[in-house]
Amino acid sequence: MAVTAAMVKELRERTGAGMMECKKSLVETGGDMESAVEHLRKSGLAQADKKASRVAAEGKIALAVSEDGKRAVMVEVNCETDFVAKDNNFNAFANAVAANALSENSADVDALMNTSIDGDSVEDARQALVSKIGENIQVRRFVRSSTDGTLGAYVHGGKIGVLVDLTGGDESLAHDLALHVAALNPEFISDQDVPADIISREKDILIAQAEGSGKPPEIVEKMVTGRLRKHLAGITLLGQPFVKDGDVTVARLLDQNSARVNGFNRIAVGEGIEKKEENFADEVMQQVTGG
Repeated sequence: MAVTAAMVKELRERTGAGMMECKKSLVETGGDMESAVEHLRKSGLAQADKKASRVAAEGKIALAVSEDGKRAVMVEVNCETDFVAKDNNFNAFANAVAANALSENSADVDALMNTSIDGDSVEDARQALVSKIGENIQVRRFVRSSTDGTLGAYVHGGKIGVLVDLTGGDESLAHDLALHVAALNPEFISDQDVPADIISREKDILIAQAEGSGKPPEIVEKMVTGRLRKHLAGITLLGQPFVKDGDVTVARLLDQNSARVNGFNRIAVGEGIEKKEENFADEVMQQVTGG
């Protein structure tokens, strides 16, 4: 497989390694991106996989919460530009869709699009908005949460939304935890929730790094154990330092409040969507020349 400049760029963004190291790693792994990342990490040339998200799509995370605060829904509605994401008509549509997702308990996006807004289906309202605004608008996904305890809900700038299901504690703690998840983006609640294959892969990488240090096996084992513990703390909610007080872990914060996190959802506008990169100079030139 031919190694392209775009592939080298992506690998550099994900690992922080140098251009030549990235190109060499891609060549040696036959262009397999994941293998190249692992190869660089084992050789010590990459500190971590940053998982460049390539987020470029615009839009809004709309939130709807029930009156009793026990149920909530977040909906991602996408558009093409940040300008439209701030448009009042677009925001009104997104909020109405979120309200429908909460009240109608739709099973999926297709079902949600068939619910009604002011006498028209959500799909008809979407098409009308597309005609009015002149941009492609899509209802991409939604997540919902319900609790017998306390539900924390937080949306940051319309771009990142979080729901946290909490037992014990209070509304203030639930809100702070939702804010924490928005800021630090943990992948799991605790190290007990991390799949065995992820732990095994990370351990293999750490072993390869430590063995290259030339230290005795018993020291290597201690190094790997310590680094693995640190890695797991970084990707788990309970292991992370609390965003409002770095001297306290979230686990300790929960203990202090006799609380437990049962689950959380976090979505960000455009994550996982790759948008074509535009060269502004080329775009202007095309307009000037009529090309």
